[in-house]
Amino acid sequence: MALSPAPVPEQSEQVPDAVLDVLREVSTATLTTQLMARGLRNTFLGGPRPLRPGGPRMVGPAFTLRYIPAREDIDVLAVFQDYDHPQRLAVESVPRGAVLVIDSRGQTRAASLGEILATRLFRRGVAGVVTDGSVRDAAGIAAVDMPTFAAGASPTTNLVQHHAVDLQVPIGCGEVAVYPGDIMVGDDDGVVCLPRSLAAEVAEAAAEQERLEEFVLSRVDGGAPLRGTYPPDESTRADYQRWVAGRSGPARTGAGR
Repeated sequence: MALSPAPVPEQSEQVPDAVLDVLREVSTATLTTQLMARGLRNTFLGGPRPLRPGGPRMVGPAFTLRYIPAREDIDVLAVFQDYDHPQRLAVESVPRGAVLVIDSRGQTRAASLGEILATRLFRRGVAGVVTDGSVRDAAGIAAVDMPTFAAGASPTTNLVQHHAVDLQVPIGCGEVAVYPGDIMVGDDDGVVCLPRSLAAEVAEAAAEQERLEEFVLSRVDGGAPLRGTYPPDESTRADYQRWVAGRSGPARTGAGR
């Protein structure tokens, strides 16, 4: 019996720049809370960490690259003489503002990519790189002004452990399903995959959550007990509404707890 392919989420519409701007200001912690409120519990990629903590945040649609295990008779150094090798093709194909997300199956013995390829991605205007594997030339990549998230470092070329096979297909990265066009958000805590169809809704709710949590944090920092403050009761919420009405300028972000 022939099996029908699994449905792929519709990704035809671009996420507005205004929504991406909001996502650049809210924390991954807040996003996981908002996604959980909508029934999505497995959105945080396990393994990838920022190569440069405190560096620029990452936001952009996913462009995917899938690796399978390498095989000695196929994955030899000579394959890199082909400029259309899938790994190199991926580097030259990621759109400006997108995030290259690499399925390395959580294997870190060999690198997913190195400094030269990362530098090319940076010069092409790519928004970031995420792999659940490792990278080589880690210090050099960390110095490139492009957010890179990896599960480790290894000097060994990818061919020892990885065979690049597919671009722009659904992948698993850090045990999270990532579809092409999903919105990837990264900060010092790690990377969250946000389904594209929920981006606008979640961004708005996350911004409001962080405004409220900024207020709650100021109360707790001032000595208020958790009861009635966190979560806020009706009295605290009324105080919050007056605080919002009387303040000006953007809220301090990243306060999600």
